[in-house]
Amino acid sequence: MKDPQAPPARIAVVMGVSGCGKTTIGHELAERLGVPFADADTFHPPANITKMSAGHSLTDEDRRPWLARIGAWLAEHHEVGAVATCSALKRDYRDLIRAAAPGVPFLHLAGPMEVAYARVAARPNHFMPASLMRSQYDTLQPLAADETGLTLDFNRSADEIVTAIVDFLTTSTSNPEA
Repeated sequence: MKDPQAPPARIAVVMGVSGCGKTTIGHELAERLGVPFADADTFHPPANITKMSAGHSLTDEDRRPWLARIGAWLAEHHEVGAVATCSALKRDYRDLIRAAAPGVPFLHLAGPMEVAYARVAARPNHFMPASLMRSQYDTLQPLAADETGLTLDFNRSADEIVTAIVDFLTTSTSNPEA
């Protein structure tokens, strides 16, 4: 149910490494905002899923069509608002999404690798193996000061994180730490 205090319709990307809580936070945020939700995993072509399932990291070339699909989906929902999840680990990846969906804020769920690793290792039947966690942290480029977004500690409760995001979407376009 849409929160009556929620900001006007807006698109947003919940980003971070595997196991940071993107899907949980994305679902809850979309519900609170009363907008559609999409998990970026559903935009991966089968070849990407196969590659990751075999324990291989994706290349930038592998990611480009996937990122373009995410950006296109967000652009299609610009008027009604939407929340998508996406690792968006590099600035270049975020820029590809922004090219299709200008001004989209990135909401970075950040925290210790050990916690994310344990979460990924405990997930049943997911194509992303815990063995790729080190490469995700090595690849991660935190939000830069000139990027619209918010960085949040993924060890906080989902309600605290979603409330901080809604507050941010309502009042700010800067890149604070929360």
